[in-house]
Amino acid sequence: MHVTQNVSQWLDNHHSDGVNLQIKELLYYRTKASLLNLSLRRPAQANLSGGYLAKTKGRGMEFDEARHYQPGDDIRAIDWRVTARTGKTHTKIYREEKERPVFVLADLSSSMHFGTQLLFKSVQVAHLTALIAWAAHKRGDRIGGLVFNQTEHKEFKPFSRQKAVLSLLNGLTKLHTPHDVRPNQVPFSDACARLRRLAHPGSLVFIISDFANLNDAAQQHLAHLSRHCEVTAYPISDPFEHALPQSHYQQMLSLTDGQNEQQIIIGEKRIASQYQIEHEQRFNTINEQLKHCRANVVPISCAISLEQQLAKRSSEKAV
Repeated sequence: MHVTQNVSQWLDNHHSDGVNLQIKELLYYRTKASLLNLSLRRPAQANLSGGYLAKTKGRGMEFDEARHYQPGDDIRAIDWRVTARTGKTHTKIYREEKERPVFVLADLSSSMHFGTQLLFKSVQVAHLTALIAWAAHKRGDRIGGLVFNQTEHKEFKPFSRQKAVLSLLNGLTKLHTPHDVRPNQVPFSDACARLRRLAHPGSLVFIISDFANLNDAAQQHLAHLSRHCEVTAYPISDPFEHALPQSHYQQMLSLTDGQNEQQIIIGEKRIASQYQIEHEQRFNTINEQLKHCRANVVPISCAISLEQQLAKRSSEKAV
């Protein structure tokens, strides 16, 4: 994975140290909302007015097609150009606009407080949540969510005002506790269950986590959620979780999660190869499980800035 050049300068520009979290670095993404495209991928289901185009036909803001005039059609909608060209009366049909609330599930639990190059995974979660929130606000959508760490959770009901964005961002800073490494007491499956109750049918749902605790119960909740909502999963990972650091000679590294300590050898090809294979299988399994839940899966690295990753994906789609 490519590492962001000049890490210190990048962190300074983004008002971040990569480990702790402050509101100022989340406000930065207000000017970057265009990096995310929140356009509709599946038919809108919410019976509300707003910025998403639905498949239902009606008087809206977006022209859909012209068809033969039928008794009862509004004469004000007659397409006179097509009528003159074809010699038969045609009427304009519009695609109705519908709003879909946007929900974010932000995982700040203990496994997320890890990073080796640019940011902790938990900090990248907060940055991506902020970007989604500002993008939704820019479109005029309502934004809500659920933020949880290893000991507590906080729910945010969806509102369209800027106050809703700031409330969510403040919740991220309050629940981001990188020095609290106690075992998880708020299971990931419980958070998914709460999100399932919060997100109404037709909502746009983003789940940002390393999915280290994606058990059967969590998968059931996500699968049920995907039946009625459009779900995008962002698996967050660090390069160290994919491959061991390269070394010209063998050396022993000590790793700790704050409670347990483990030693690992780097610079030994067999161990490095085995490590990479095992972890690749693990990430492939997580991705397949998420896809089985009908989630759109978008992997994100915490070693690369969101601007780089999202800009690269946009350019690849444009080719």
